[in-house]
Amino acid sequence: MVKLILYALPFLAMFAPNMWVHYVFRKNDEHFSDMPFTAHEFGKKIIDEQELKDVSIESIKEEDHYDPTEKKVRIVKDRLDKKSITSISIVCHEIGHAIQDKENYPPLKWRNTLIKKSSDFQAIGALALFIVVPIFFAITKSIFITLIGAFVAFAFLSTNVFIHLVTLPLEFDASFKRALPILQKYVPKENLQQCKSVLKAAALTYVAGSIVSIFRMRRIFMLILPFIRMLLLRR
Repeated sequence: MVKLILYALPFLAMFAPNMWVHYVFRKNDEHFSDMPFTAHEFGKKIIDEQELKDVSIESIKEEDHYDPTEKKVRIVKDRLDKKSITSISIVCHEIGHAIQDKENYPPLKWRNTLIKKSSDFQAIGALALFIVVPIFFAITKSIFITLIGAFVAFAFLSTNVFIHLVTLPLEFDASFKRALPILQKYVPKENLQQCKSVLKAAALTYVAGSIVSIFRMRRIFMLILPFIRMLLLRR
């Protein structure tokens, strides 16, 4: 039984945060027919109020986000057409990022720069880990330098995880400093706690995804572990 729990713990750690985020979204996604606007209508109203002149809303198949390059608030279509606490809170969270963009909020700029470079970093890491490092070891026979090269390559592969973790304050700023004050003006007090729950889940969405990425990195590490052991045994 203890062994079963120990085996289950990594999977719980991997999937539980993501499951919690989706649970919060579903729990507060009840359709309110008497709500005066859909998420799309609410989003356009807030964009006009905040004078985000270049920003527009469009539907997307998955993964709500704000695109600072094209100035688009992209929301899953089912949410845009819905009248629910989840739908208006998520739209407001993403508009929060648009407000950050308008105000030239430095952490948003840093994340955008890092995201643009992350795919290059990961490509470099994969190339180094599976091609450059083995070739380097074959030529130099240096265990110490080869291990350093392997860990540097692994660090490059982990950049996506790092980006989401270090920019967590950016997400909470979008939720609670930008979006919540807006929602407080339109949402009845009895529903504000629901809004806060959704905003917290929206802020933690990328972190939950990062935890999954960490376990993917763990699998890669387990692949190279025999190579590391071989190097250490040859010392």
